Amino acid sequence: MDDPTDNWREWLDENAARFLLFARQQTRREGDAEDVLQESLVETWKKAGHSAPAAASVFATIRRRAIDLARSTTRRELREQASSPEVPWLEPDIESGDEAQLLESAVRQLKFELAEVVTLKIWGGLTFREIAEMLEIPQNTTASRYRYAIADLRKNLKTVLQ
Repeated sequence: MDDPTDNWREWLDENAARFLLFARQQTRREGDAEDVLQESLVETWKKAGHSAPAAASVFATIRRRAIDLARSTTRRELREQASSPEVPWLEPDIESGDEAQLLESAVRQLKFELAEVVTLKIWGGLTFREIAEMLEIPQNTTASRYRYAIADLRKNLKTVLQ
Protein backbone atom coordinates (compact mmCIF):
# COMPACT_ATOMS: atom_id res chain seq x y z
CA MET A 1 0.00 0.00 0.00
CA ASP A 2 1.33 3.42 -1.00
CA ASP A 3 2.18 5.87 1.74
CA PRO A 4 0.43 9.22 1.01
CA THR A 5 3.49 11.02 2.34
CA ASP A 6 5.65 9.36 -0.32
CA ASN A 7 3.17 10.39 -3.04
CA TRP A 8 3.21 13.96 -1.73
CA ARG A 9 7.00 14.11 -1.68
CA GLU A 10 7.32 12.64 -5.17
CA TRP A 11 4.73 15.02 -6.61
CA LEU A 12 6.33 17.98 -4.84
CA ASP A 13 9.83 17.05 -6.06
CA GLU A 14 8.53 16.95 -9.64
CA ASN A 15 6.65 20.25 -9.51
CA ALA A 16 8.00 22.55 -6.81
CA ALA A 17 10.49 24.44 -8.99
CA ARG A 18 7.96 25.56 -11.58
CA PHE A 19 5.43 26.57 -8.92
CA LEU A 20 8.07 28.55 -7.03
CA LEU A 21 9.13 30.31 -10.23
CA PHE A 22 5.55 31.47 -10.79
CA ALA A 23 5.14 32.48 -7.15
CA ARG A 24 8.31 34.57 -7.44
CA GLN A 25 6.90 36.32 -10.47
CA GLN A 26 3.63 37.04 -8.71
CA THR A 27 5.19 38.45 -5.53
CA ARG A 28 7.88 40.96 -4.72
CA ARG A 29 9.87 39.17 -2.04
CA GLU A 30 11.28 35.67 -1.69
CA GLY A 31 9.56 35.17 1.65
CA ASP A 32 6.21 36.15 0.19
CA ALA A 33 6.72 33.80 -2.74
CA GLU A 34 7.49 30.91 -0.41
CA ASP A 35 4.50 31.70 1.84
CA VAL A 36 2.09 32.01 -1.10
CA LEU A 37 3.42 28.77 -2.56
CA GLN A 38 3.10 26.84 0.69
CA GLU A 39 -0.45 28.05 1.30
CA SER A 40 -1.41 27.29 -2.30
CA LEU A 41 0.04 23.79 -2.20
CA VAL A 42 -1.76 22.91 1.02
CA GLU A 43 -5.05 24.34 -0.23
CA THR A 44 -4.97 22.57 -3.61
CA TRP A 45 -3.76 19.30 -2.08
CA LYS A 46 -6.67 19.30 0.36
CA LYS A 47 -9.19 20.23 -2.35
CA ALA A 48 -7.88 17.37 -4.50
CA GLY A 49 -8.63 14.90 -1.71
CA HIS A 50 -5.00 14.54 -0.64
CA SER A 51 -3.90 13.49 -4.10
CA ALA A 52 -1.92 15.33 -6.74
CA PRO A 53 -3.84 18.45 -7.83
CA ALA A 54 -3.84 19.66 -11.43
CA ALA A 55 -1.00 22.08 -12.17
CA ALA A 56 -3.42 24.67 -13.52
CA SER A 57 -5.28 24.59 -10.20
CA VAL A 58 -2.05 25.20 -8.27
CA PHE A 59 -1.03 28.07 -10.57
CA ALA A 60 -4.49 29.66 -10.23
CA THR A 61 -4.34 29.37 -6.45
CA ILE A 62 -0.84 30.90 -6.37
CA ARG A 63 -2.07 33.80 -8.48
CA ARG A 64 -5.18 34.35 -6.33
CA ARG A 65 -3.22 34.22 -3.07
CA ALA A 66 -0.59 36.62 -4.45
CA ILE A 67 -3.33 39.08 -5.41
CA ASP A 68 -4.83 38.77 -1.93
CA LEU A 69 -1.42 39.40 -0.39
CA ALA A 70 -0.82 42.47 -2.55
CA ARG A 71 -4.22 43.90 -1.62
CA SER A 72 -3.54 43.50 2.09
CA THR A 73 -0.08 45.04 1.97
CA THR A 74 0.15 48.49 3.52
CA ARG A 75 1.73 51.53 1.85
CA ARG A 76 4.64 51.39 4.24
CA GLU A 77 5.40 47.80 3.23
CA LEU A 78 5.24 48.81 -0.44
CA ARG A 79 7.83 51.54 0.16
CA GLU A 80 10.07 49.01 1.91
CA GLN A 81 9.68 46.55 -0.94
CA ALA A 82 10.56 49.23 -3.49
CA SER A 83 13.84 49.90 -1.70
CA SER A 84 14.82 46.23 -1.39
CA PRO A 85 16.69 44.38 -4.14
CA GLU A 86 14.66 42.38 -6.64
CA VAL A 87 14.24 38.68 -5.99
CA PRO A 88 15.70 36.51 -8.76
CA TRP A 89 13.16 34.38 -10.60
CA LEU A 90 15.57 31.83 -11.95
CA GLU A 91 18.13 30.04 -9.86
CA PRO A 92 20.92 29.54 -12.36
CA ASP A 93 23.34 26.71 -12.00
CA ILE A 94 27.05 27.54 -12.10
CA GLU A 95 27.38 26.90 -15.84
CA SER A 96 24.48 29.01 -17.07
CA GLY A 97 24.50 31.93 -14.64
CA ASP A 98 25.15 34.63 -17.26
CA GLU A 99 22.52 33.26 -19.63
CA ALA A 100 19.97 32.99 -16.84
CA GLN A 101 20.62 36.61 -15.81
CA LEU A 102 20.17 37.79 -19.40
CA LEU A 103 16.95 35.82 -19.75
CA GLU A 104 15.61 37.03 -16.41
CA SER A 105 16.40 40.63 -17.36
CA ALA A 106 14.63 40.21 -20.71
CA VAL A 107 11.56 38.67 -19.04
CA ARG A 108 11.42 41.48 -16.46
CA GLN A 109 11.29 44.00 -19.33
CA LEU A 110 8.08 42.45 -20.67
CA LYS A 111 4.67 43.85 -19.83
CA PHE A 112 3.29 41.95 -16.85
CA GLU A 113 0.53 40.17 -18.79
CA LEU A 114 3.06 38.95 -21.37
CA ALA A 115 5.56 37.80 -18.75
CA GLU A 116 2.80 35.98 -16.89
CA VAL A 117 1.77 33.96 -19.97
CA VAL A 118 5.31 33.14 -21.09
CA THR A 119 6.26 32.02 -17.58
CA LEU A 120 3.22 29.76 -17.28
CA LYS A 121 3.80 28.31 -20.76
CA ILE A 122 7.57 27.77 -20.74
CA TRP A 123 8.43 27.14 -17.10
CA GLY A 124 4.99 26.20 -15.84
CA GLY A 125 4.37 23.68 -18.62
CA LEU A 126 0.71 24.66 -19.00
CA THR A 127 -1.21 24.55 -22.27
CA PHE A 128 -2.77 27.65 -23.76
CA ARG A 129 -6.17 26.31 -22.74
CA GLU A 130 -5.08 25.86 -19.11
CA ILE A 131 -3.54 29.33 -19.05
CA ALA A 132 -6.66 30.88 -20.57
CA GLU A 133 -8.88 29.20 -18.00
CA MET A 134 -6.63 30.22 -15.15
CA LEU A 135 -6.38 33.87 -16.24
CA GLU A 136 -10.02 33.94 -17.33
CA ILE A 137 -9.20 35.22 -20.81
CA PRO A 138 -9.87 33.76 -24.28
CA GLN A 139 -7.47 31.08 -25.48
CA ASN A 140 -6.65 33.18 -28.59
CA THR A 141 -5.66 36.08 -26.33
CA THR A 142 -3.38 33.74 -24.42
CA ALA A 143 -1.71 32.56 -27.63
CA SER A 144 -1.36 36.15 -28.86
CA ARG A 145 0.24 37.27 -25.60
CA TYR A 146 2.67 34.37 -25.86
CA ARG A 147 3.62 35.32 -29.44
CA TYR A 148 4.08 38.97 -28.43
CA ALA A 149 6.17 37.91 -25.43
CA ILE A 150 8.45 35.73 -27.55
CA ALA A 151 8.88 38.52 -30.13
CA ASP A 152 9.69 41.02 -27.37
CA LEU A 153 12.10 38.58 -25.73
CA ARG A 154 13.93 38.12 -29.03
CA LYS A 155 14.16 41.88 -29.46
CA ASN A 156 15.29 42.45 -25.86
CA LEU A 157 17.91 39.71 -26.01
CA LYS A 158 19.16 40.81 -29.43
CA THR A 159 19.68 44.34 -28.09
CA VAL A 160 21.59 43.06 -25.06
CA LEU A 161 23.77 40.67 -27.05
CA GLN A 162 24.83 43.25 -29.66
